[in-house]
Amino acid sequence: QVQLVESGGGLVQAGGSLRLSCAASGRTFSNYNMGWFRQAPRQEREFVAAIAWNGRNKDIAASVKGRFAISRDNAKNTVILQMNVLKPEDTNVYYCAAFAGTYIPESYSKANTYDYWGQGTQVTVSS
Repeated sequence: QVQLVESGGGLVQAGGSLRLSCAASGRTFSNYNMGWFRQAPRQEREFVAAIAWNGRNKDIAASVKGRFAISRDNAKNTVILQMNVLKPEDTNVYYCAAFAGTYIPESYSKANTYDYWGQGTQVTVSS
């Protein structure tokens, strides 16, 4: 089992920044590829960003590219989502997730690939 706990969400004005953190515990963190998804009420979870187990491969959804960045620190068992130039449409619950397997677009961009999920953190961007 891998336990994931997100933090850093909150209320911010449009154009502002937030830094989401995901702390992992349980099995060896460096064995897992990590992703961030977001979900609005009555919507499917949307891929935001992913990072391979060794940090060498990173991918960002087109909708947030140039504004969001993902990073990880395997020594600290954390993954970070830095969100800049936030827009009201970024308002969502953001989830951290982990999966063990091959890091390819067909895997990391799909929510059903992931084995473990955090409880989510709310991000609200006011206009």
